[in-house]
Amino acid sequence: MLAGLAGYVDGFAFVFLGGYFVSFMTGNTTRASVDVSQLSLVSAAFALTLIVAFVMGVMAGTLVPGDRARGQLRVLLLILSLVCAAAILAGFEWRWASGCCLAFAMGALNTVFARGGQVAFGVTYMTGALVKVGQGLVGAMRGQAGTGWPRHLLLWASIASGAVLGAAASAWIGQGALWIIAGALAVLLAISWIVRARPPRAGSVG
Repeated sequence: MLAGLAGYVDGFAFVFLGGYFVSFMTGNTTRASVDVSQLSLVSAAFALTLIVAFVMGVMAGTLVPGDRARGQLRVLLLILSLVCAAAILAGFEWRWASGCCLAFAMGALNTVFARGGQVAFGVTYMTGALVKVGQGLVGAMRGQAGTGWPRHLLLWASIASGAVLGAAASAWIGQGALWIIAGALAVLLAISWIVRARPPRAGSVG
């Protein structure tokens, strides 16, 4: 679900920002480098600002206090707040500020499943996921069990389908498309809170 949400946000942002990304920092690095080579310094500065915002989001998500369960809820709340802020800013056509809020949010998103301060896996790292798919397929052809390639393929498919929806929503609805993802995040946050608030079931005896 988180990969799908990230894909939606990145698809929306790619259209809204005119070819820049808020979760795919390799793409922004290439854009910045090409812009510098062409002396398009304002465009390069925009790409670099998005990269800095993404890194700051990772830092903020890593610094969120609390145990793992509470930390996840607080990071999701932070992401929801940033997406809402981005939606408001987008309504005023403040693209730079809105893009930075979204990049910050996507950086924080990658820390949701952090363990001991380390990211267990990157929700938006699709190059790594595809590498795992390729390696897993080779392992499966060699008869190895538990290569896990379907899981990584599902992660890639989730972000790809989310990007399709985000780009389409941006074209059809405009800036208001961000409120759709804000609503989805609010629902996800509510479900996560309800699940974690349930008392643990007593173990069976016998």
